[in-house]
Formats: sequence, C-alpha cells, structure tokens
Amino acid sequence: MPHIVSVNISKEKGEIKTPVKSGALIENHGVEGDAHAGPHHRQVSLLAMESIERAMAASPVELGPGSFAENLTTRGIVLHTLPVGTMLSAGECVLRISQIGKTCHGKCAIFDQAGACIMPTEGVFAEVIKGGRIEAGDLVNIS
Repeated sequence: MPHIVSVNISKEKGEIKTPVKSGALIENHGVEGDAHAGPHHRQVSLLAMESIERAMAASPVELGPGSFAENLTTRGIVLHTLPVGTMLSAGECVLRISQIGKTCHGKCAIFDQAGACIMPTEGVFAEVIKGGRIEAGDLVNIS
C-alpha cells in the first residue's frame, strides 16, 4: 500500500531536511515550519523512498528521508510518472501535483553531500488543497 515514510522540514533553503514524527500541512502554504513553504505552486516536495534507495547504491554517503530536501518521503508510488493535476490524500490532507522535477540552480548542500541530486528528475511538487496533520505510516490515496 502506498504510504508516507517520513515528514521532513528544514529552517533554511538548500539544506537537507530533518525527519519529524508528524507535521501540519497548511492550506495554500505548505509544511508548517519549513523554509520552502509559501503561497506558490511548489508548496510541498515529494520523493519516493525507492528513488532514494537507487541513489544510495551510487552514493559514498548514507542517504535517507530528507536527504534530497523533500518534505514528504513516500513508498509504493512512482511519483514522477503521475501527471500534473493528480490528487493525493494522506492523513487529513489533500495535495494536487503541480510540477514534475525541477531545475537546479547550482550545487547546493544536498549535491555536495550526496554527489548528485535526483529531485530534478524524480521529485514532484504539490499544492496543499486541504491542510491538516500528516505523519509516517499514513496511507496515500491517488485520484
């Protein structure tokens, strides 16, 4: 079953995010307490644990949830194959995928530590349609 592996936040942009037990998604804003939150189309970032595991095989450093600055780490979903507009629900929250991948603007702390970044090809971004609590273990429904 598709589910949330980890909720991750950081106080600064361009750094690895720290897993937290649970988080609050704020409607039209993002993850409470995260540097990337704001009223734009990339309010929440998501990355599949399967993508992280593939990157781990090629990395000299240990990687895990939050290593690529994603807010939500999932398992059981090939996120980057879902079309823009796909709705995801988990916990009390509803998200709408707004962007697949991204353009990196230079070598950040994530690139320096991991040696490469997979967010440009396998990360997705979403808008928070309905806020609420979300935590590791929450099932993810796709519509």
